[in-house]
Amino acid sequence: AGAVRAPWVEPPARCVCYGLGRFSACPAARSQLAFLLLLLEELGVPPGRCSLFDPAFSGEEEAVLGELGLRLLPENEEGKHSLGGSATLFYMVHCGKALYNNLLWRNWSLEALPKMVIIGNSFKGIEERLLPRILKRDYSYIAKVLPGTEEAALPAHPRYLDTFNDTSIHWFPLQKLQELPPEVWDFVEEPTYEDCDDLEIIRKGDGAEGHSLAAPES
Repeated sequence: AGAVRAPWVEPPARCVCYGLGRFSACPAARSQLAFLLLLLEELGVPPGRCSLFDPAFSGEEEAVLGELGLRLLPENEEGKHSLGGSATLFYMVHCGKALYNNLLWRNWSLEALPKMVIIGNSFKGIEERLLPRILKRDYSYIAKVLPGTEEAALPAHPRYLDTFNDTSIHWFPLQKLQELPPEVWDFVEEPTYEDCDDLEIIRKGDGAEGHSLAAPES
């Protein structure tokens, strides 16, 4: 919690969680849900200000989340969630690269990015695993924001290595963003992923029954 609390300029007002998965059947997803609830408590974010979406949720799981006081997003946003001016924690453990890219695109401004913190797959790890031309072509907003990103690996715990492997806390200090070339803010075309072979997300309108927004764990 201390590692997640450190980056904030102002305390988070709300939280958005994507890709939690089938926590009724998956122990790793249950641990991720438990950690989310602890984080909300530590950060002082009421459960009613935490919204979740995963097309894999069953009706029973949705009812459990409601009992916990959490909110369900009414539709698949494909990660394109606008901050709306509020400091927001995005909890996206093991999600597909396109979800992070879509989220960055939706909030691509010097005003919005400093107000968000992302807990999810290491951006540095994404950069290391992809060829530079693929990163720039398919996930251009991740590529462009990397020089303006601060990243800290989530502290490892031997019991939860598989649950939170490759997970980092990402934030975007205004000073670092202002050092980026001015032209990076000029091109804000919505991502399409026409040439992407491993999209790793369920698109709005796809047959999403039994699938998750999260990427398969390696």
